[in-house]
Amino acid sequence: MPRRVRAVSHEDQLSLVDHLDELRGRLIVAGSAVLAGSTVAYAFHHRLIRLLTSPLPQGHRRLLTLTVTEPFTTSIKVSVAAGFALALPIVLWQLWGFLAPALDRSTERAIRSLTLFASALLTVGMAFGYRIGLPAALRFLVHYDHGIYNIQIRATDYISFAILVLAACGAAFELPIVVLGLVRIGALSSRKLRRNRKIGYMIVAIIGVALPGVDPVTTTIETIPLAVLFEASIWLAVFFERRWAAARIAAAA
Repeated sequence: MPRRVRAVSHEDQLSLVDHLDELRGRLIVAGSAVLAGSTVAYAFHHRLIRLLTSPLPQGHRRLLTLTVTEPFTTSIKVSVAAGFALALPIVLWQLWGFLAPALDRSTERAIRSLTLFASALLTVGMAFGYRIGLPAALRFLVHYDHGIYNIQIRATDYISFAILVLAACGAAFELPIVVLGLVRIGALSSRKLRRNRKIGYMIVAIIGVALPGVDPVTTTIETIPLAVLFEASIWLAVFFERRWAAARIAAAA
């Protein structure tokens, strides 16, 4: 076990061994949080699986398994995914605690605010995926050419698809954070974003196609919020650029 896992201040002078010791301790804490979250999630895995299958059309909610181990491994997969989601605040806190001393205080405050904003966007994105994205994709996919195929849904494949769609929607909603981060370090500016809107929307479309979901419905549903978030990112960049410029002027005065 590590000698300590504590918050390191900007004034602390640590050797390489101390940094590695701290990193090991934080990894143990993060891993323990994921394990604990997965254990709690496993206790409720029946409810979690019912939640994931509820967007399926009636008559397709009892999933098919083809191997002896598939019911068990599918339940474990759901439990680990839910456990990671439960432990994510602790994992991010441990990551933040390790990286924060390397940043100056103003940057630390800015990143802390962006982290909170990113967590909120992730939650909204996953809720969007569960309420809108996944049901719409399933309505299209499950009924596609249903007169030709005997459509049966395999448990492991469906659970993987559902988790990927939810994760993709959550990640897609992080677009404003990426844009603001690039603006903050000077790689982008609101002027460049406005001048190159068409290129930006083309990149958004490419990202939408690259996200999980082979059907046009899933791709469209994932791309539309990306386009809206990209436009919102432009105006957020305008707002924060003015705010950061005012802060620099006040600091120089």
